[in-house]
Amino acid sequence: MQEYTTDKLRNVALVGHQSAGKTTLVEALLYNTGAINRLGRVEDKNTVSDWDEDEKERGTSVSTSLIPLEFNDHKINMLDAPGFTDFQGEIKNAIRVADSVVVVVDAVSGVEVGTELAWEYAQVYQQPIIVTINKMDRENANFERTLAQLSESFPDYKFVPVMLPIGSQDSFKGVVNLVTMKAYYNEGKDRSDMPADMADAADEARTVLVEAAAESENALIEKYFEEGTLSNDEIREGMRKAARDHLLKTVPVFVTSGAKNVGTIPLLEALIAYVGAPSVRRLQIVKPDGEHEFLMPPQSDDGPLAAYVFKTTTDRFVGTLNYFRIFSGTIAADNRCWNATHEVEERFGSLMLLRGKEQLPVSKLHAGDIGVVAKLNNTITGDTFSSKANPFTIVKPDFPAPLYAVAVNPRTQADSTKMGSVLTSLCQADPTLRWRQDGDVKQTIVEGMGEAHVNLAISRAERLGVGMDTLMPKVPYKETITVEKSDFYRHKKQSGGAGQFAEVHMRLEPNPGGGFVYETKIVGGSISGSFLPSIEKGINSVLGEGVIAGYPVVDVRAVVFDGKEHPVDSKDIAFQIAGREVFKKVFQMANPVLQEPIMNVKIVVPESMMGDIMGDLNSRRGRVQGMDTEGSKSTVNAQVPMAEMLRYGNDLRSMTGGRGVYTLTFSHYEQVPPHMAEKVIAANKKADE
Repeated sequence: MQEYTTDKLRNVALVGHQSAGKTTLVEALLYNTGAINRLGRVEDKNTVSDWDEDEKERGTSVSTSLIPLEFNDHKINMLDAPGFTDFQGEIKNAIRVADSVVVVVDAVSGVEVGTELAWEYAQVYQQPIIVTINKMDRENANFERTLAQLSESFPDYKFVPVMLPIGSQDSFKGVVNLVTMKAYYNEGKDRSDMPADMADAADEARTVLVEAAAESENALIEKYFEEGTLSNDEIREGMRKAARDHLLKTVPVFVTSGAKNVGTIPLLEALIAYVGAPSVRRLQIVKPDGEHEFLMPPQSDDGPLAAYVFKTTTDRFVGTLNYFRIFSGTIAADNRCWNATHEVEERFGSLMLLRGKEQLPVSKLHAGDIGVVAKLNNTITGDTFSSKANPFTIVKPDFPAPLYAVAVNPRTQADSTKMGSVLTSLCQADPTLRWRQDGDVKQTIVEGMGEAHVNLAISRAERLGVGMDTLMPKVPYKETITVEKSDFYRHKKQSGGAGQFAEVHMRLEPNPGGGFVYETKIVGGSISGSFLPSIEKGINSVLGEGVIAGYPVVDVRAVVFDGKEHPVDSKDIAFQIAGREVFKKVFQMANPVLQEPIMNVKIVVPESMMGDIMGDLNSRRGRVQGMDTEGSKSTVNAQVPMAEMLRYGNDLRSMTGGRGVYTLTFSHYEQVPPHMAEKVIAANKKADE
């Protein structure tokens, strides 16, 4: 592949709901640019974008694919992002490094949850949006209905068709370009006059298009008022400016069928005409002192190096691959670059472009380009390369907290040895994936955005040589007491030689919010001072494993107020045992209870589904804190026990058809109702047996 300068580059994130046809559309674009000589199909597991084994196995995209396209002396870096909501990190990073967002909408299903999610992220990063209404060849496909649904779902935006479909469903065979007023048949190479019966509709739609383009600039408005029209180039330039204007919020709309390869060349032309060059991008950075600044356009090769790593993968043959976007400056092969995030220099050996899994070597990348480098030692997703003399980091996306967790156990001793390092590498590559050792429940926990996301991580770990079994994570309950009690315990052991003797009198008091406190109030020296730490050591051996159900003990004050010792048989181990046993004995007497974590839950669903959501929250012991409605969406804020939310994502998706989203954060601990505590205690006893 030849070298492209900044003005000849276009970076586009292709996003939308799963099954909107993004991967198939990319396949058609590759075919039309000569990169492939036959169209692959997702069903046949032979597409360029879905090259990963996990994607072939699942039949859906699970990570962002970089697809560079060469067309009309330009290079279009297409970032084909997954549509499934579990892979929000991939979608966010793709939008972060693009210069425009193409939202693919199914002409049958219309606006779906993946559409809304991608739209929200495009808004966060103030990215211009283009829509293509895809799958126009399918049964029940309807361009006008989908366009109306877009306007209803995103009322702040103005949707302006640039193309109109010629026919629909089985008869969809081409598009009318409202700029040239010509019909483009099949993929778009065959061009002729439009059908006569479409002239009136095309004239009306062109008027809307010209007016939208004119609104982008005063000079264009004046010309439009004077002459009543604009030139084709002025329409394109006006629409490009209108799409970038955050006040006008204009969205050009195209129409395609990836599977039938209809309307795809006009879309390629649009990506050059309606997407701005990377030089116009403004970039927010953070200086070493924490100050936020902007690298203002125009961005160029002569500017300071600013490159952001947005994706990391591991190839069995090549090793670690880092995908990066150069916002400013250049990077050449065999150069050294400063990783400002970790303050370390990295050697860039061979540079490459990836088209799916195909590696295309390149010697130099210019400002605005996207490339891949192998075998960096200290670089992970989210890192910035900048000048060592004037370092800064590029602001990272704000990734949501995990919503789904599993506990994992290594299958063999060899798996146990490698598990930590493999999980760490997977989490460094994916900012929405996390793992931790939970000491409270003594489990290794892997957390992600949903079941599919976590299962993918487990599958990738297996491909890297680590086998893991998964199970439901335990709820991190706590044990405490509710009343004050006291008693004693005598430890006496005689085994022929020197024996063991210790007697400890202890009082336990509730200590809400104060954690565990150990005190001694010995009068008259009944226990030597040297044995008092031994008693505390014995108690500490109980705190982590609990008394009634195997969970950590919290918020208890233990007071040793009396005891006895033997001049010969009393020793450290005896008082450890006595301290441990008296603590357990008095704890059982002091009306012990379990405490459970309570979570703050924010749920956003279509207003029509509020009744089902409220009923479900009640069944989960939830307490609604407030409700709000904005447009067609309703938001519920509630507090719900963690035990009731472990698999809520699956249930919410089922209840709302995937249109509900939620966030989960820890709030506080509360006492578990007695009837539920009995079940937890019984389950623990059964597990011990």
